[in-house]
Amino acid sequence: MTLAPEPPATEPGTDLLEADFYAFQDLLTPAEQKKALAVREFMEREVRPIADDYWERAECPVHLFKPYAQLGTIGSGWAETQGEETSAVFRGWVGMETARVDSSFCTFIGVSGGLAMTSIGIGGSADQRARWLPPMAAGDLIGAFGLTEPLAGSDTAKGLRTTATRTGDTWVLNGAKRWIGNATFADVVVIWAKDTADDQVKGFLVRKGTPGFTATKIERKQSLRIVQNADIVLDGVRVDEADRLQHIDNFRDVAKVLRITRDGVSWQALGTMIGAYEAAVAYTRQREQFGNPIASYQLIQDKLATAYANVTASFAMCVRVAQLQDLGTQKDAHAAMAKAFVTTRMRETVALCREACGGNGITLDHGVARFFADAEAVYTFEGTKDMNQLIVGRAITGHAAFV
Repeated sequence: MTLAPEPPATEPGTDLLEADFYAFQDLLTPAEQKKALAVREFMEREVRPIADDYWERAECPVHLFKPYAQLGTIGSGWAETQGEETSAVFRGWVGMETARVDSSFCTFIGVSGGLAMTSIGIGGSADQRARWLPPMAAGDLIGAFGLTEPLAGSDTAKGLRTTATRTGDTWVLNGAKRWIGNATFADVVVIWAKDTADDQVKGFLVRKGTPGFTATKIERKQSLRIVQNADIVLDGVRVDEADRLQHIDNFRDVAKVLRITRDGVSWQALGTMIGAYEAAVAYTRQREQFGNPIASYQLIQDKLATAYANVTASFAMCVRVAQLQDLGTQKDAHAAMAKAFVTTRMRETVALCREACGGNGITLDHGVARFFADAEAVYTFEGTKDMNQLIVGRAITGHAAFV
């Protein structure tokens, strides 16, 4: 007997995403679902209509930062800015909803609300958290995160060259940073530097306009073009001891920040592939060849089914690693596995979706090309696949295959 195929768990036209085949949204509370829907509606109304134009011009819609912040989802993981209690699954879901429309905008928001605020949330004193987190969550201040350097990426744990030297109650920072998102306009930049006294990494809050700090936009990027990445030069930058992150004593403390934000990148990768998948499905339904929509042909359906499975498997990975964060049992290898797996599936998925759109897949007009290009940056940052695989390998074998 031939059984009729089951309909998708999430029917088009409901509040659930059609791409959420196994209805993972059911794991969110009703209040979380309502907030997630508000994020989706904001992204559709405010960001989607302008995303291609801003991406093509390599400009950032900074004016949308505060309206986005008014949704109340930035900083929802910290007591000072939480409002209603939320889960790590919800916080990841918000990133997915944002990246589903524009991965660049998701990075713009995530640098301030994720990397910078998490650095302060984990590494800051009670006074620092109270001083910085509320205005950042409200969209009154924008943050940036300065770890990567021109000559230090994967080896930042030991290869950091930016230095911090203490003289009384002041620190003097010297060095350079690269690929620092938001740095050209941020109100505060978290700078990571090695203490010349003990050779351990410390964190510093460098305020906008501090003498000796310069940020120059990196031009000619072909991925995440909306994000204003910068080269930073620190030439005798003086920072008060009061602006040193008081609970960061070494790179192990920095790794706590990276574990949480790496989890967030997995959700961003999921959103990126969903955006490409949705655009490809819409295109193949309306594009006709040989007298029929190309969605009716076997080879196209194979591509879409593979993309759908990648999205579904990635949903499961993202949800579970977020649940481990809520349980307090998430380890570096858990976040590393999710980042490596989901970004790899994302890379395959955006390529399949580009193929399904044929030649039209390389233009901004049909919704896939931007996701295809942006996926390359998401695949690389917050630790390359190779480095994340080695973190998992260390957990498996007990042997570190990197220095």
